[in-house]
Amino acid sequence: MADAALFEFLHTEMVAELWAHDPDPSPGGQKTSLSVLKGMGFRVGQALGERLPRETLAFREELDILKFLCKDLWVAVFQKQMDSLRTNHQGTYVLQDNSFPLLVRMASGLQYLEEAPKFLAFTCGLLRGTLSTLGIKSLVTASVAALPACKFQVVIQKA
Repeated sequence: MADAALFEFLHTEMVAELWAHDPDPSPGGQKTSLSVLKGMGFRVGQALGERLPRETLAFREELDILKFLCKDLWVAVFQKQMDSLRTNHQGTYVLQDNSFPLLVRMASGLQYLEEAPKFLAFTCGLLRGTLSTLGIKSLVTASVAALPACKFQVVIQKA
């Protein structure tokens, strides 16, 4: 439990620090900070992917890899499984977490809904970095309709 609290605190401080140094409310300033968070997450995701047991990496299909992200990776990072995984069977997957740990503290009011994207950028990078290590090039975006639930859309980019 202490690991989860430490990770959450570290994540909150990363977001706060980036926004303190670049408080530019214009879309350009926000894009820069979001890109930095996504880049950090990407590198962490790559490192996690590199440290996975080799027998875990024997996936046959994309869907198996996405299931791995929803179960094993999510448990390793957030101590819970993703709530659902959906696909259109054409390279697009939607991963849903109905109680995303990094948004739970913000769930008390609708005024925080517009702040949610900066708390999801790191995780988008984390997913993309892990997929990259597993040999899948992807585009990962996140959306929030109601706190603390969020959806991560993973679009597989074919070579």
